[in-house]
Amino acid sequence: MNRDLSAIQRVVVKVGTNLLSTKDGIDEGCIDRIAGQLVQLQQKGLQVLLVTSGAIGMGAKELKLKGPVKQVAMRQACASIGQPLLMSSYRRAFKKHGVLCSQILLTRKEMNNRHTYVNLRNSSFTLLDLGVIPIFNENDTVSTAEIGSAFGDNDRMSAMVASKIDADLLIILTDISGLYTSDPKKDPKAELIRDIEILDDEILACAGGAGSLFSTGGMKTKLLAAKIAANGGCGSIIASGYEPDVLVRLMDGEPLGTYIHPKKRMSQRERWLLNNSHLGTIVVDEGAKKALLSHKSLLPKGVVRVEGGFEAGDVVEICTTDGKAFAKAAPYLNSTDIAKIAGHESRDILCLLGEGHKDVLFRPEDLVLLDDDE
Repeated sequence: MNRDLSAIQRVVVKVGTNLLSTKDGIDEGCIDRIAGQLVQLQQKGLQVLLVTSGAIGMGAKELKLKGPVKQVAMRQACASIGQPLLMSSYRRAFKKHGVLCSQILLTRKEMNNRHTYVNLRNSSFTLLDLGVIPIFNENDTVSTAEIGSAFGDNDRMSAMVASKIDADLLIILTDISGLYTSDPKKDPKAELIRDIEILDDEILACAGGAGSLFSTGGMKTKLLAAKIAANGGCGSIIASGYEPDVLVRLMDGEPLGTYIHPKKRMSQRERWLLNNSHLGTIVVDEGAKKALLSHKSLLPKGVVRVEGGFEAGDVVEICTTDGKAFAKAAPYLNSTDIAKIAGHESRDILCLLGEGHKDVLFRPEDLVLLDDDE
């Protein structure tokens, strides 16, 4: 069965740490093969972006460290050493084909801030128009989970890049042929799942634990990344990077790996809201929840309380009194002002906050509903 990928125009390719690493450092041969295939896709008229892992692993091997690097400061040091080595190899590999590549280092802050996110989109599109292949990596030297700026893994980052630059397809290359019904290394009866219409809990249960020595992701992170991409209307393929000419064969429709179908594409604003880190919570009553589910605005009367501190325009979670989040939104007011008007009628806003404020907290276009399993 061949997949019809003929309508694909923009592709994000994510390459995992396993593929790029050897016990001696960078696998230059692998980088050459990846670069050569990306150039072939570009020559077919596709716009191609690359998300690469490997900087921490490269730095760790340069320092001759043994075992996984877990300490935050040491991971950042390894990334600082490994990142220029990695980019030097990619630059050399693409230069052989007369193609330029560029480096884009990201933290979640760039994605979360609406202004920098729009600038990121614009610069990415400019690079693609110039025939340059943008290479994305997490800025591990400065991003940490402790301050909420880390993506957590490059699988997730690749999905957010794919979603936010309107990619049609995300290809995640790893050291396994795709998602199996069970661990193929332990179960000889394990079967490759070639096609996934909907990523449900049963499918996620097939995924194992963490990945390789220096990577942070396993199969589950790849499926969660595919879910982010699917919400952005972007299909995903998880496939083995060891398969000869895998990228070219995939784009020719060969059914390699596991294909996860996209959902109906959301608007850019909906995707921005959905994939952002929330900075606070607005707790609402059942009446307000019913109104929001019916695509109506949130009135102050329906607000029970506010949790956390946030500014107007920041992304917040919308929860019911039992603590279950069902939406994300960008309110017109900050947390202090919303707390002041919580439970009041709209006509009270003028008296409580003064002039110049809207009579609703946000409108339907400023809200995105979460799936039940989000």
